[in-house]
Amino acid sequence: MNIFFKDNESGWTELDQGMKRKIIGHDDKIMMVKIYFPKGAIGYEHQHPHSQVSYVLSGQFEVTIDGQKEILSTGDSFFVPSEKKHGVVNMQEGYLVDVFSPKRDDFLS
Repeated sequence: MNIFFKDNESGWTELDQGMKRKIIGHDDKIMMVKIYFPKGAIGYEHQHPHSQVSYVLSGQFEVTIDGQKEILSTGDSFFVPSEKKHGVVNMQEGYLVDVFSPKRDDFLS
């Protein structure tokens, strides 16, 4: 387990629509991930057993959680309870920082 993660030494995992993900810290109980979204990219609605807190590092996102929509911009954040449907539409190029508890094993495989 690494206790320091340097951005320029950590690699990205390529996703669809030009999005990419970088794990920036984790243990068994918690995981932090940075996600890049090009303008117009969609994080399709999904759900998972993990609790999630997301911080808008840059950009503007239309966020839907359990049927409620909100436009969030740089500096804003949102909380997703376990098993609630959620997704985002990126309105301009940007980054989210997601924190999951417990860690996302599916991101490590």
